[in-house]
Amino acid sequence: MKAGTAVRWGSTLDSVVVYAQGALCLRLARGTVPADGRVLVTGLPRSIDPGSLRARVLGAPGVRVTEARVEVEAEPVGEGLPDELRRETERLREAYARAEARRNRQSGLIAEVAKLHPISPGRKREDPHRRTPVDAWLELADFVDERLAGLHARLAELEQAVREAEHALEVAYDREARASTDAPQAHVETTVGALLTLDGTAEGEVEVEVEYGVPGAVWVPTYRLTHRQGDGSGRLVLRASVAQRTGEDWTGVRLALATADLRRRTDLPRLRSVRIGRRQAAPAPSGWREPPAGLAELFSGFDAAGPSPASGAAAAGLPRAVGLPVAVGGAAPGGAAPRPVPPPPPSPQGFGEPVGGFPVPGAAYGAPMPAAMMPAPSQPSGPQPPGGRPAAKARTRGRAESSADGMERAEGAAPPAPVPVTGPPQPSGAELDYAALVLSGPEEPGGRRGRLFPDAAFDPVAAEHRRRAETVAALPLPGHAVRPRVSAGSFDHRFDAAARADIPSDGTWHTVTVGEIPVGLRTEYLSVPSVEPTVYATLVLSNATDQALLAGPVEVTVDDDFLLTTALPTLAPGGVRRVGLGPAEGIRVTRRTQLRESTSGLRNTTTVLDTRVHVELANALARPVTVEVRERVPVTTEPDVRIEERADWTTPQTDTGPDRHAPGTRVWRLDLPAGATAALEGGYEIRIPTGKALVGGNRRS
Repeated sequence: MKAGTAVRWGSTLDSVVVYAQGALCLRLARGTVPADGRVLVTGLPRSIDPGSLRARVLGAPGVRVTEARVEVEAEPVGEGLPDELRRETERLREAYARAEARRNRQSGLIAEVAKLHPISPGRKREDPHRRTPVDAWLELADFVDERLAGLHARLAELEQAVREAEHALEVAYDREARASTDAPQAHVETTVGALLTLDGTAEGEVEVEVEYGVPGAVWVPTYRLTHRQGDGSGRLVLRASVAQRTGEDWTGVRLALATADLRRRTDLPRLRSVRIGRRQAAPAPSGWREPPAGLAELFSGFDAAGPSPASGAAAAGLPRAVGLPVAVGGAAPGGAAPRPVPPPPPSPQGFGEPVGGFPVPGAAYGAPMPAAMMPAPSQPSGPQPPGGRPAAKARTRGRAESSADGMERAEGAAPPAPVPVTGPPQPSGAELDYAALVLSGPEEPGGRRGRLFPDAAFDPVAAEHRRRAETVAALPLPGHAVRPRVSAGSFDHRFDAAARADIPSDGTWHTVTVGEIPVGLRTEYLSVPSVEPTVYATLVLSNATDQALLAGPVEVTVDDDFLLTTALPTLAPGGVRRVGLGPAEGIRVTRRTQLRESTSGLRNTTTVLDTRVHVELANALARPVTVEVRERVPVTTEPDVRIEERADWTTPQTDTGPDRHAPGTRVWRLDLPAGATAALEGGYEIRIPTGKALVGGNRRS
């Protein structure tokens, strides 16, 4: 099916779903169904994945799509934006070369002038001394100084011109590199369309939806958090940094972001039954038939005629002749004996000999076919060599020769026959795509002639477009950004943008607002004075939605003042996490410890280490705050070591709350009014046998 007679429908890009790497694009086209039902939907990018093309008819139950495939066309184009950018870059490159040449000539002139100096004439021994012309020497020195001053001034101007030309050239290079790949890159524009076959009739126009996948699109989540102190909620705006180089500009599209892998397998696994008893033959694959009988004899006349003069001249390196007579079905012109047909080349790696036009998967390299599936050999009808056998089928006889050391070696012996491949052929999906199969001609090797094979023509232009598109995966990530596939874990999520977006195909990051997510917020202050005498402000986020919040950078704004940009951890639905905001300068904390060592027991067999902890807090803020002070208590696994606590602190739960606590963590929580102070007292006793001591000494905090 060719696109020459198909009716062309223009299309509009309507929506794009960006995955972890790659995207699914959806285009809409409208038109009247022609009589033959063939329609070419134009506007597809060059980097399209041909195997991802899908099409369906919307709003017309009587019309359906029976076939869809990618069609590539080329046509010359006029001067466009890429040509202008290339011409401008070439002009600036030439200007930079001229400026550099002028600078180099000026440097060479300065070097020549600097070499000017007076040279005294040679004097013989018997010649009297001459008077030195000091005035001439001074005039030459003044001339050189004056000349060098002017040349150096001009050299400074030329160096400045070189720097300006180099800067302009770098800007042009960057502009050309960042130009959208949606425009043609050469004087020949390659257009891609979806060639559809519609079946059915409908009154008026119908709308067709074309979906296809493209590489070269990535995204990472970013956030903006707005919070007012004293308020129990906040506004968390989900944004996305999207970069794409798919070859088409996304203008006014409905954008969706997904964390799934676009290239993952989607076919269901097939569980075969295990049978005990007689072996049952595997069913033949659907859509495959045995090759027709007599296929080998179909090309006997072609083999008898020998190679055509055109192919013989091409093989000999001679110019190809046009219009020479070729005999078909008889002897070659001039009575020349036909040349034997060359043997077919070996099969590619991983496939055996073709069976009915399909390779047999799993066969070893060069393995023969089963005898039942072997095609009948073609019998040439030309003259036979002496002995009544074709030359190609002359039997090879082995003979043994004795070497100098008495060893014997066999020459011409046939190699051991490999194990034949059994079972019916198992063609792949590409081999069952009848519209993409190509009938092999008589010039093909004997195992392929007259059979259907997939058209494996390699498109280097499309491969180059896809390679360039996939370079966006190597873009450096923004600060605190995490790949969505990494932060999503074992689950996949999708986020739909609230408004349409524009993202050019330039391979750079563009920020798009996705939507607002309601989150619960509360401000807490946290201090670990045993590690650092500082109080830190934190925001405790709770996700009450049914969507996860992926890890990424978040811009925190408190009371309409930008505070900082920090990293937001992955927050599952219903999860609670803490986000640090930095030190709180308005709250001070001090800690003092006191250790007393004593003995107890009837014979003083137990050493008692009594540790007292004193913590003071002062709130200098104009509002009340909630402060959580964390302390640590020693833990032990020794049966003869006891630890007794003497404080009103609490033991946090390690499996609940926004944090994970280490064993031995103790927590004080208190509310401090504005301008108030508070003191916390705590401690613990460590009882160990007198003969033992703590590692590092007993008297330590």
